[in-house]
Amino acid sequence: MKIEDIYRIFSQCNFTICTDTRQIIKDSLFIALKGERFNANHFVEEAINQGCKYVISDGYKGDDERIIVVDNTLKILQQLSHYHRKKMNVKVIGITGSNGKTTTKELIAAVLGEKYKIIYTQSNYNNHIGVPLTLLNIKPETEIAIVEMGANHPGEIDFLCSLADPDYGIITNVGKAHLEGFGSFEAVIQTKTELYRFIKAKNGTIFVNHDNHILFEHAANINYFSYGMNAKANVITTYYEANPFLNINWKAQNNDQIHSIKTNLIGLYNWENVLAAVCIGHYFKVEPQKIKHAIENYIPSNHRSQWLTIRSNNILMDAYNANPTSMQLALKNFISLPFKNKCLILGDMKELGNYEKEEHQNILNIIEQNTFEKVFLVGPIFSELNKNSNYLTFENVEQLINYLNINPLTNSTILIKGSHGIHLEKLMDFFNEQK
Repeated sequence: MKIEDIYRIFSQCNFTICTDTRQIIKDSLFIALKGERFNANHFVEEAINQGCKYVISDGYKGDDERIIVVDNTLKILQQLSHYHRKKMNVKVIGITGSNGKTTTKELIAAVLGEKYKIIYTQSNYNNHIGVPLTLLNIKPETEIAIVEMGANHPGEIDFLCSLADPDYGIITNVGKAHLEGFGSFEAVIQTKTELYRFIKAKNGTIFVNHDNHILFEHAANINYFSYGMNAKANVITTYYEANPFLNINWKAQNNDQIHSIKTNLIGLYNWENVLAAVCIGHYFKVEPQKIKHAIENYIPSNHRSQWLTIRSNNILMDAYNANPTSMQLALKNFISLPFKNKCLILGDMKELGNYEKEEHQNILNIIEQNTFEKVFLVGPIFSELNKNSNYLTFENVEQLINYLNINPLTNSTILIKGSHGIHLEKLMDFFNEQK
């Protein structure tokens, strides 16, 4: 069946896709995806029974005419999303980066949502499945789509660009993330800047941090609109500080009027994420007061840059994920905060490959160069490398929770940071349930 025919079926399903029988929407199109641990082909009849109008399957053996069999449902999902994106009269902003892309995406969405009808990537659904699902969420009334793109191996951003066909792009930064899949930091740069090369080929526009020498160098000969501390940037930050919440002042180039924003974000490093959203809002002619309103009303979630006060403890919860770059930034920010009784709870950083021990040792060196009331290290890598008897190590978060049950932290300021695979988010239930 041709993609044009499947698109007609999609239109008969109110342009609505489902991929999970636990979240069926009546009269939608169900696409049966499969992976290493799941196979939705086992549930295609259930999807019909629950109200889907049609199903796309690559494993159905029955004779229900509402269940359409194809060779590969994932490829159909991807082709359908690209076809739909091209059918819709919408501007697409692609966003990638080693750190901060989800926060930046949500800030951009908040700002542009003040003026335009938008859709944007939900949660961090930024891979070969998540990007198509985001594109298929574009409606006829949508004016701007903000599409987050993640990558853990070379060529992935280029492939996602071939689906989303972005008109605009932003790379938040390049850092030491997913080194196991990329092989080197240089390969990270080459992969992330695939977005720039795609935008250049279609004569689109990129938004670039004027202060990031690597990215600005790769922005040569591309239409760009810039932000940063550099006076040559189109949008300039004149001041920022975090104690603990980030406050930032900005101005447009060739305009002396200063605009102030008080955010609910923790960490000096978030100034780049905030200014990126300001820059894009300014480019799309969102009024400064509306930019201010959007950012000041944005509340971080999903364990990203959250400041929580639980009983006698202040907790900086930033454990959605971690890599060497983001870990160092988090430590630098935490060290700068003017609080007493600072404690660290750090988890292993995943997907570092041959750089694993070197990068964890670098973090240990930073810790030893500073003073903390207590240091807790969670995971097998930190446990193996740690030689400081004052730092307590635990193979997993459950062991740490057992220890804290007997030896509770009180009157402390605590940084919690680690890769998602260490599951430090479980500590929040523990702290909330403590008596």
